[in-house]
Amino acid sequence: MGHLVTVATCSLNQWALDFKGNLARTLESIRIAKERGARLRIGPELEITGYGCADHFLEGDTYLHSWEVLSQILTSRVAQGILLDVGMPVTHKNAKYNCRVVILNGKILLIRPKLYMANDGNYREMRWFTPWTKHRQVEDFYLPRIIQSVTGQTTVPFGDAVVSTIDTCVGVEMCEELFTPNSPHIGLSLDGVEIITNSSGSHHELRKLHTRIDLMKEATLKCGGIYLYANQQGCDGDRLYYDGGALIAVNGEIVAQGSQFSIGDVEVVTATIDIEDVRSFRSQISRGFQSSTAPPYQRIRANISLSDPRIEDNPLVRQTTAKPTFYHTPEEEISLGPACWLWDYLRRSKTSGFFLPLSGGIDSCATATIVASMCRLVVRSCSKGDQQTIADARHVAGESAESEYIPTDPREFANRIFHTCYMGTTNSSVETRARSKELAETIGSYHIDMNMDTVVAALQALFTLITGKTPAFRAHGGSNVENLALQNIQARLRMVVAYLLAQLLPWVRGRPGSLLVLGSANVDECLRGYFTKYDCSSADINPIGGISKSDLRRFIAYAQLAFDMPILESFLTATPTAELEPITATYVQSDEVDMGMTYDELTVFGRLRKVNKCGPYSMFTKLLHIWGDERTPEEIAVKVKRFFFYYSINRHKMTTVTPAYHAESYSPDDNRFDLRPFLYNASWAWQFEKIDKTVAALELQSKVGADQAPADIRKSSEY
Repeated sequence: MGHLVTVATCSLNQWALDFKGNLARTLESIRIAKERGARLRIGPELEITGYGCADHFLEGDTYLHSWEVLSQILTSRVAQGILLDVGMPVTHKNAKYNCRVVILNGKILLIRPKLYMANDGNYREMRWFTPWTKHRQVEDFYLPRIIQSVTGQTTVPFGDAVVSTIDTCVGVEMCEELFTPNSPHIGLSLDGVEIITNSSGSHHELRKLHTRIDLMKEATLKCGGIYLYANQQGCDGDRLYYDGGALIAVNGEIVAQGSQFSIGDVEVVTATIDIEDVRSFRSQISRGFQSSTAPPYQRIRANISLSDPRIEDNPLVRQTTAKPTFYHTPEEEISLGPACWLWDYLRRSKTSGFFLPLSGGIDSCATATIVASMCRLVVRSCSKGDQQTIADARHVAGESAESEYIPTDPREFANRIFHTCYMGTTNSSVETRARSKELAETIGSYHIDMNMDTVVAALQALFTLITGKTPAFRAHGGSNVENLALQNIQARLRMVVAYLLAQLLPWVRGRPGSLLVLGSANVDECLRGYFTKYDCSSADINPIGGISKSDLRRFIAYAQLAFDMPILESFLTATPTAELEPITATYVQSDEVDMGMTYDELTVFGRLRKVNKCGPYSMFTKLLHIWGDERTPEEIAVKVKRFFFYYSINRHKMTTVTPAYHAESYSPDDNRFDLRPFLYNASWAWQFEKIDKTVAALELQSKVGADQAPADIRKSSEY
């Protein structure tokens, strides 16, 4: 006879410092887990506070309120009769720890601090927390009086231990610990721990889910066991979107998987598993030998049986079987992740919608299409009866709490909350104006078509009045300085007009509130600095600021069919252009010509700079191998030097860039993800000279090689 256990994990849309809301979502997940027969439930990392509290983790209030919330969980009737693994920060001996609190029937069994901190990229856990370095050691933790009065306990175990139930053993592994080379699950499994929980605050990044799932499958394939993964889901208050994806793995196979993107607040994933399958899987001689020599963990007893004899003897109860792992394509990820992030930001900011300057180019087109995707998700959630989404949609749309309005059509809902505007000048083309109008009609946004020539002319006239000088475009005989200044006037005025319209358009339409201004500069333009500081790139939030131009183009091609939007084809075939210079018979402004590099090249530069951690010289040497069959060393050197020159002179722009959805591993987001100077010696004298010397040496080597080649080969190479 087997030992069937039903376990539950979850994805919760927690919000930093929203203690009341976080408590409600935590209790709801426990209720659902119990309703499905689970006797073990785990939640996301730091679920009581929200993961993204940042420097609020240094404040005493955060710890006080965490204990207050925990006391509510301990005394809740919902939380009885089930083993719970809950996340919160804890101060022990004046040091702050990121912890899991294991509770059962109103008692705290164990406080398990995190062993290894996430401290790179988007994460700064070492700024707030201390890693627990006393592996397999436990100390007494003196509970605060507010908890003593509830549990009747004075002290509880604090440290690296495991929980032993009547029928099995449960251990903890937290987020980053899975990604470390010597992960705790190895020692836990060798010491007979059969169920391992992993509570995470793991953010979305394009193509990242494969890594996360592969690690969990590999962990249980090598070690055996049941692995429960819980994750934060949603916008916790900053640039990151935590992409849920709660799952349960058994012996190298996924048996249950939650959604990666959802606008729902609570999602619970359960599975019924036979513990005997773990024991059979682990019955290997080599594993047994290693297990017999493994150092033990202290076991904390829990008076609960996770298996239920009533279901073990019931032939109608089915064990959860393995299923294929589901992955979204990158195009689907772009359509879903930023859309969910936008919805969280919109509903939690208590604003009335979005405003987007719609230029007729592919970047603002992609931003608008993501908003359209958001509207589709809201309508779909409402159609399923999600009361939280319905309430949020009514509030955002300006309806009263007593209203019976429920969004049923994405275009109708978009017209209520999404506002777009084409801000044309004499340099704008008929084609971009027409594309913008048709896209707005397709999405359903409230659209304005306007010309800004009088505003631009007024500012130019003011300059002439003050200085007596009249700048001219390059096409009209002006210098490069004049040409750039006249372009920037148009760009910056669009930002001013955008905020004016964002504040007053709801009033114009007889509705309350104001709008969030959306930016639409992609990650490659940010990396190169190819945008005007304080132009339309300066906005409230930017859903595409961490997405490459190449991925955006693939997303638009996907959305054209998936969303039935034929107009998107015209954006794909159009030449990217800022339309800030006069169009002449021989000249039309082009982004890639202006930049001196293609968007695809920028993606390569970005990955080498950030992911591969290359400076100018190492980037050059790597590109010799990557591009060596297509370009000469001198051509590659010119490209690398041009990139680093413009990257360095424009780095200051990243200090004021609009907060953007993080989606790409080479995002140049200053002082959050990419900690680098913003004042550089743009000549890169030492680095560039070394590149030049290498180019000269390679050319000499090539020339010597050609001179020493047989005459017939030298002759053929001249043609």
